[in-house]
Parts: sequence; C-alpha cells; structure tokens
Amino acid sequence: MATGSRVLIGLAMILIISGELLVPGQGTCQGDIEGLMRECAVYVQRPGPKVNPSAACCKVVKRSDIPCACGRITPSVQKMIDMNKVVLVTSFCGRPLAHGTKCGSKSVIN
Repeated sequence: MATGSRVLIGLAMILIISGELLVPGQGTCQGDIEGLMRECAVYVQRPGPKVNPSAACCKVVKRSDIPCACGRITPSVQKMIDMNKVVLVTSFCGRPLAHGTKCGSKSVIN
C-alpha cells in the first residue's frame, strides 16, 4: 500500500477513535489508536482485495472498542474505509460485530 494511503487511513482511524470525525454529540471510544493505524489500516482500506488480517492486527482489534467506533463513522471517513472489510477483520479476529450493528452506513448481517 502506498504510504500516502496508509497515512490517510491511519489518520481517519485516529480521528474516529478520538472523536474528531464522529457523529456530533457522541463521546470517544477506547482503544489502541496507534496500533489500529499501524497494524490494521491495510486490511480495511479502499480499494483492494479482502485479506485476512495479521495476528498483530487482531491483537489490537481485541483491545479496541470497534462497535463504538463503527457507530461513529462519518460518510467522509467511509470513503476511505471499506465497511465490509471492517466486518471481515473483526470476525476473523474473534470479535464479530453483532447482527444489526451499524458500521458506517452498513448494517451487519451475520
């Protein structure tokens, strides 16, 4: 992945978790921001194939509140992150999103 794309996706993930690009009026989410950026950005970026995440990415996913972050993704962030890939990553890492969870504009159907 190009460094520029990784930086943009990482920045988007940081802003999502920190609350800067989230739905207004909602708080922040807990998690390892730098770890998500470093280890998982490549697995959720647009465009590209769906690829199972690394063990390092899964370790970070397990420490982060992904459902919280999912519920706060704005349309501008969604242009950079593929929600289907987010669902794949969380499922692969043993933290599947519950049926009906809204992740960006996508509702999870298990």
